[in-house]
Amino acid sequence: MTINDEKDAPPGELGPVKRFRESIRRNPVLNTAWRAGVFAVGATVLAGGLVMMVTPGPGIVGIVLGLAVLATEFAWAQTALHRAKAAAERAKQKALDPRKRRRNTALGATGGVLAGALVVGYLAAYGFDLPWNVEDLTFWN
Repeated sequence: MTINDEKDAPPGELGPVKRFRESIRRNPVLNTAWRAGVFAVGATVLAGGLVMMVTPGPGIVGIVLGLAVLATEFAWAQTALHRAKAAAERAKQKALDPRKRRRNTALGATGGVLAGALVVGYLAAYGFDLPWNVEDLTFWN
């Protein structure tokens, strides 16, 4: 019989991951190196998430993943992760509010129509030439 979940394990028996982590915790040098490695990886993922908040990419996912990595070893990160999860839950509830959902749908449709009109206007003015291949720039003057 195999134990798939460590919660189902008998009280005295640890899973392989827990045994590995406990063996590292016994040695102070290895424990410090492990925590430094976890901090480096978590901080890198967290910083990537913060960068993706202002550049294209899933910034929120990066932040939550970075905090999740850090929360495996640091209590302050676990607190921040719980706060982030609570904020995400509140944002989800706000997004599912019918009035706001209708407003967001109307804004999205209006933005889509406006973007389509801009594309049609560009194609009417320049045809299928890409912006960096346009010879006549009188439109911009």
